[in-house]
Amino acid sequence: MQHRRKMRYTAAFLLLGIGVLAAVALNVCIGTVEIPLADILSSLRGQTIQNERILWDIRLPRTLAALILGGALALAGYLLQTFFHNPIAGPFVLGISSGAKMAVALVMVFLMGRAVRVSSTAMIAAAFLGAMLSMGFVLVMSRKVEQMSMLIVSGVMIGYICSAITELVVTFASDAQIVNLHNWSRGSFSGMTWEQVQVMAGVVAVTSAVVFLLSKPLGAYQLGEAYARNMGVNIRLLRALLVVLSSFLSACIVAFAGPVSFVGIAVPHLVKSLLGTAKPILMIPACFLGGSVFCLFCDLLSRILFAPTELSISTVTAIFGAPVVLWVMIRRRQERTA
Repeated sequence: MQHRRKMRYTAAFLLLGIGVLAAVALNVCIGTVEIPLADILSSLRGQTIQNERILWDIRLPRTLAALILGGALALAGYLLQTFFHNPIAGPFVLGISSGAKMAVALVMVFLMGRAVRVSSTAMIAAAFLGAMLSMGFVLVMSRKVEQMSMLIVSGVMIGYICSAITELVVTFASDAQIVNLHNWSRGSFSGMTWEQVQVMAGVVAVTSAVVFLLSKPLGAYQLGEAYARNMGVNIRLLRALLVVLSSFLSACIVAFAGPVSFVGIAVPHLVKSLLGTAKPILMIPACFLGGSVFCLFCDLLSRILFAPTELSISTVTAIFGAPVVLWVMIRRRQERTA
């Protein structure tokens, strides 16, 4: 039995790894301008190719951003589902993405509108503060309500409040800012630069490493708080870390790509079904890889389905992610009635 499990884990990670490589290759090669894989390999070796500017200035930064931010979003969703013991908890559903969106909109309108240059780090910091504000309200509500369904409703209401404030902020924006805010709020990996990729890679790498180091206490926490305390886990510290880390990951995504829906909910469930286990030491890297594949695939579709018109990334992720959420809710209801 143990040998069969190891075989399944190995096969799952091989499948995810191949999926990431295939998705990266397809995203770089396919587009309005086709770039053969041979040309890409030649360019990586330092040779000059015909569409070198498109490859290095547009395709590669966008592909790496989708890979990094997609993995971060799935990981944030997994942390929130573990924290709340709720299968449909996620940054988008709980209003955390909306809080980060509100903070970034404030920065874009009131600082950039006054010709103040805002760095990528400052945008992440603003998004983090907004995410923490929303998370604080969700935590307060979690102590007031007993049913997890009411917690989700509370998160949705918090999201609506943050969206209303964002719309109010737009009232004071100029026409150019309104266009930028609208394009950003729809969610997209386009327009990424190498500087942004470096910042997001550093933030996500450090945060993901800290999350992986928490694998053992997370495994104990999944079995119940009483069991975790008996195992010597500091519950208060662990819960605080889960809040901060999930908010940091969500903030990084919103700051660079805007709000992206359903990835944080759907991917952890798909990965769990693939692995056949919920062990954090396996789920954490698998969720990251799964989120990368999911977002790369959706970003590719958003670019090519109605080219040259580009769909928002949230439109495509919702089409594939929403059915997974419905499936989870139906399955849980069946398990309760069984």
